Amino acid sequence: MPRRSLRLAAALLAAGLGIAGCADMNDTSRRTLTGAGAGALAGGAIGSFTGDFGWGALIGAGVGAAGGYLYDQSRQSEQRAYTRGYEQGSQSRP
Repeated sequence: MPRRSLRLAAALLAAGLGIAGCADMNDTSRRTLTGAGAGALAGGAIGSFTGDFGWGALIGAGVGAAGGYLYDQSRQSEQRAYTRGYEQGSQSRP
């Protein structure tokens, strides 16, 4: 089996296992892990062009995890604001 095919098969297997493992996670964990996975893929792709796939994937995973966490915090803030506004609107009706 060519080396490239082996890497692709390993990446697909890891992605499948990662998705299956998200079933019992809360939204914060799921978004952080999704960001880390996407960042690792992007970082690995960029790193392969520069000659160091591993470091690119590692740095990408860290940046992606931070981005996923920040995205989750933004979504939670939006949800709290919506809930607060909905409750205030419900209380002001006669």
